Amino acid sequence: MRCAAFQAVPFGAVSTLGTVMSIDRRIISRQRLRIIGYTIRGMGTEFTRNFCIIAHIDHGKSTLADRMLQLTGTISDRDMMDQVLDSMDLEREKGVTIKASAVRMKYAAKNGIEYELNLIDTPGHVDFGYEVSRALLACEGAVLVVDATQGIEAQTLANLYLALEADLTIVPVINKIDLPSARTDEVADDIHNLLGVDPESIIAISAKEGINVDQVLEAVVRTIPPPTGDSSLPLRALIFDSHYDSYKGVVAYVRVVEGQIAAGDSLRMMSTFTDVRPVEIGIFSPTMRAVKELLPGDVGYVATGLKTVAECRVGDTITNPTNLAAEALPGFRHPKPMVFAGIYPVDGDDYGNLREALEKLQLNDASLIYEPEKSQALNFGFRCGFLGLFHMEIIQERLEREYDLDIVVTAPSVEYEIELINQETIRIDSPALLPDPGSIVEIREPWMVLQIIAPTEFYGTIMELAKKRHGVFKEQEYPAPNRVQLSYEIPLSELVVNFFDDLKSRTRGYASMDYHLADYRPGNLTKLEVLVGGEQMDALATIVHKEDAYHKGQALVTKLKELIPRQLYDVAIQASADGRIISRANVKALRKDVLAKCYGGDITRKKKLLEKQKRGKKRMKMVGNVEIPQEAFMAILRLEED
Repeated sequence: MRCAAFQAVPFGAVSTLGTVMSIDRRIISRQRLRIIGYTIRGMGTEFTRNFCIIAHIDHGKSTLADRMLQLTGTISDRDMMDQVLDSMDLEREKGVTIKASAVRMKYAAKNGIEYELNLIDTPGHVDFGYEVSRALLACEGAVLVVDATQGIEAQTLANLYLALEADLTIVPVINKIDLPSARTDEVADDIHNLLGVDPESIIAISAKEGINVDQVLEAVVRTIPPPTGDSSLPLRALIFDSHYDSYKGVVAYVRVVEGQIAAGDSLRMMSTFTDVRPVEIGIFSPTMRAVKELLPGDVGYVATGLKTVAECRVGDTITNPTNLAAEALPGFRHPKPMVFAGIYPVDGDDYGNLREALEKLQLNDASLIYEPEKSQALNFGFRCGFLGLFHMEIIQERLEREYDLDIVVTAPSVEYEIELINQETIRIDSPALLPDPGSIVEIREPWMVLQIIAPTEFYGTIMELAKKRHGVFKEQEYPAPNRVQLSYEIPLSELVVNFFDDLKSRTRGYASMDYHLADYRPGNLTKLEVLVGGEQMDALATIVHKEDAYHKGQALVTKLKELIPRQLYDVAIQASADGRIISRANVKALRKDVLAKCYGGDITRKKKLLEKQKRGKKRMKMVGNVEIPQEAFMAILRLEED
């Protein structure tokens, strides 16, 4: 247990030194003793601060973390690189954190006390909102970073609301004040209107140049409260992220809330009832460093030795099987895939390699799900579920880069609820699985609550876009004098098909959006099918609103006519809905002049050659395969709508 009655006494007092020598060595290791003319000793967590950095994408969150690591001497200048906590190349290229990470820093504050700072770097995209919420629960405070050139964005508000729901202390910071286009005073007023804080108290920094970063650290130790917890209670530790290590198995990132974890203790995951004896426990500094124990308030890791992250879920609670906690920490749920797509190898021989690659990716990402699937057009592949479009893009790029695979990815779809006439309700995530229309009573689709923040000058064009995508207007707010926040309810199927690109192009990149699931609602839906050469292409089928079927079918056929390569025979491309053909186009055959070698001679010879060519084309049409390029499957995302 921790000592709670330590006081500051003059340095050199014999009685104090004698008391220190008689205390258990574990407790001595937990006191932050500083010799500054007197001995400072306090409660076990008094000089600990657990905090995270929340921000919109590309507002400088990872850069600020870099400067903090440098300023506290956690990483030497020799080992320093940009976005040091972003371990993946994709994270650095896209400027967005994909995996959460944690690091322990030692900071000597201006009051002469050395503090232990645990920084948790959270993912920066709406697709990973659940992971962000778990990371926030592992902290007592959050540094809210707002770009001085962009101002408050949708993800800024979304993460801020999550932090306020978790009852965190907010430290507002304005970043990128060194840029010529910075609107520091204006953004400070916006934050004042949002949080009610004094604009003068908001810290203005440049993370890139290192300006005023020390003031952020001072604000963290001054305003964010220390963690609380009793080491004598049964163990409860929150898993806020995990990754797979080839030698140590699943490594769980944990925040100890109550109790303590000692090396060699048996542990239990409360949601899966999985018991483990850890290979190692430790802290991040920023590399993994083993320690003998983790006490209340500590942020560290537990190397479980498990072979799959499915047994060690983000948000789960770790306890001790011999001294079970009465209840798990609140908020745990299984991340639910929202977007589905088929992934197929270009070369059928790579099917085994694709399966192995997906297995390895799933070791690090429990939210990725997949199952085998067979397509008439693409043969064998996998139906995969993703948290969102960005998550899908990341998985696709990792398969191509890290595993050197040539793959075809079908257009994304969402999960639908189907009520059948026999009163059975089923869920489908592929249009090809839609039952016969005669057996369907109702099709329900997922609807999302959508928030869009943009300059007021784009109000009209955003309203037009949302109406075009079947959005239902709910309300509007003005978080700043020249910015509007529009709230809509909109079908998820309309969001996944190019909505974000359209929004950005209509607002010259100034708009931002955030969304979350509302519920499932019945819709007037039908399956839009594509036939190539008279054969159904199940991988090109989509579920659309009936009123959009005709013009979407026409646009899709027109696009496919441009993308599908010409054959030595005519190829018919057709779109059908509700059992009838609604559009058709022909890909003209490549012409070969078989009469070129006939110079002179009898007409019967020419007729004989033409008949031979006709028979050959007929045979070729029967056995030939039309190659469908990757662009054709993604054409649905680029349909030009009227």
